[in-house]
Amino acid sequence: MELFFILKIMLKLNVKNETSRLRAVVLGTAVSNGPTPEIEEAYDPKSLEHIKAGTYPIEADMVVEMEAVAKVFDKYDVKVYRPEQIEDYNQIFARDIAFVIDDIFIKANILPDREKELDAIQYVIDQIDPKKVVRPPEEVHIEGGDVMLWNDHIFIGTYKGSDYKDYITARTNIQGVNYIKELFPHKIVKEFDLVKSRIEPRDNALHLDCCFQPVGKDKGIIYKSGFREESDYMYLVNLFGKENLFHITREEMYHMNSNIFSISEDVVISEQNFTRLNTWLRKNGFTVEEVPYAEISKQEGLLRCSTMPLIRD
Repeated sequence: MELFFILKIMLKLNVKNETSRLRAVVLGTAVSNGPTPEIEEAYDPKSLEHIKAGTYPIEADMVVEMEAVAKVFDKYDVKVYRPEQIEDYNQIFARDIAFVIDDIFIKANILPDREKELDAIQYVIDQIDPKKVVRPPEEVHIEGGDVMLWNDHIFIGTYKGSDYKDYITARTNIQGVNYIKELFPHKIVKEFDLVKSRIEPRDNALHLDCCFQPVGKDKGIIYKSGFREESDYMYLVNLFGKENLFHITREEMYHMNSNIFSISEDVVISEQNFTRLNTWLRKNGFTVEEVPYAEISKQEGLLRCSTMPLIRD
């Protein structure tokens, strides 16, 4: 029995930053995504906007978009895990439900309606040493889109407003920040107070990766107005250098330009319509694998949101 247990554990987790060479990842699925939600079921203002306009994405289009990403992963020999299928259920955004820091798999205390999404990747969790799997206490709210690793730094998006409980778009609380600080005392944990809106997606940084993401060895994509405090924005400017940051516009933030995904320090997956960003990336020596992802973006999530790295070199 002991030998079987040792053989069963196959995944040696390792994620220390956003850009080291990717070896294994969970990619969400749009199969059996379910009908268009009702207005009162919308989790974010962008989904709400498209539900009201009759432009909410259809399953067939989203399946095609996600398979385009799967093909890129196959091209770069990345091991891909997909959630087990739940009938008529949105399982696209794998980053929300859990995340890896170093070799620790952290389950998120997500919105109660989404608990099934964790069950659908239990077969992956079963391949991890149980001592390396943790779940925060109930009062701790934290989602993977708000957690960004940069070697000795952990960047965390949060919302410090006294009306936190009134915002369904506020996904990570200060207790979540403190939980990570306690779990990783050797890291520099820096929280960023994000702008939130329940009704205007152009003024809603749902997660940190909606307004910032590192790329390569020393560069990043940033939206200044996504931060409630200019000092938070300046922290990143001082850390990366303004010349190394690609500043996106309000409209580019709305289309999720900061939510691309790195396969390595010089290869990124980006949406095919991000013309200005993709040009800048190529000028800075990146290989840009362009995919269609505009339909999925209507749910206020893009490439980083739908991927959960498990192993990077």
